[in-house]
Amino acid sequence: MSTGVTLTPTRPAEPTRSYALRDSMTMLRRNLKHMLRYPSMTVTIVMMPIVMLVLFVYVFGGALGTGIGAGADRGDYTNYVVPGIILMAVTSGALTTAISVCTDKTEGIVKRFRTMSISRGSMLTGHVFGSVVQAAAILVLITGASFAVGFRPDATPIEWIAALGLLLFLAFGLSWVTAAMGLGAKTIEAASNAPMPLTFLPFLGSAVVTPESMPTALRWFAEYQPFTPINETLRGLLLGTPIGDDGWIALAWCAGLALVGYLWARAVFNHEVRR
Repeated sequence: MSTGVTLTPTRPAEPTRSYALRDSMTMLRRNLKHMLRYPSMTVTIVMMPIVMLVLFVYVFGGALGTGIGAGADRGDYTNYVVPGIILMAVTSGALTTAISVCTDKTEGIVKRFRTMSISRGSMLTGHVFGSVVQAAAILVLITGASFAVGFRPDATPIEWIAALGLLLFLAFGLSWVTAAMGLGAKTIEAASNAPMPLTFLPFLGSAVVTPESMPTALRWFAEYQPFTPINETLRGLLLGTPIGDDGWIALAWCAGLALVGYLWARAVFNHEVRR
């Protein structure tokens, strides 16, 4: 006998974490396919650090090289500036997360996801991990360009792995921060502009010149902002310069960015869902 009740298919009783991981992987594949179909954003993100690399090595390298130490030349300055350019490439890559998240929000796909039986946070997780994969690809290209202009590190394979891990950890933290910015932005233009200061913060640290050469106020900011210990750790891993406490400070900054960005993105996302 018919009960008059329409049954909707439900998932079998499995752990919630299993569903969250599966849905996040599905969203990751979705975002990677978008990157492959529309590579213009990735190309733009790659080109800017390469232009900056050529500019600082071949235009300013001779003059700035003398400012990093006695007897330093263009080759020494190339080794000095490349870690900062690589760091800038990672921060630039995080811009795409804000844009892609805001695009999903403004085009209404988030509302469609709300009607589907998927993990609520999987959309954001897919965007963040997609950004990390994109950052890894960008790092390969920028590192190749750096070797082409004369970068000569002396890092061991273990140190290369540590440097890559640090950069991907930073990309992970920044992607959560920019995902929150993308959710909070009203337009795609606003989403692309909001993370822009992050791109230039490495230049207000030790990326281009030593903080000791800066005016007092700017030197204080350069020494205590997050990208300076990250840059010094990266430089130490690749070139063998002293790292000291910068390694732990860099990891703490990356973890802090990831935690703050995640909590911020989750709060904004839950607010958007309730609207």
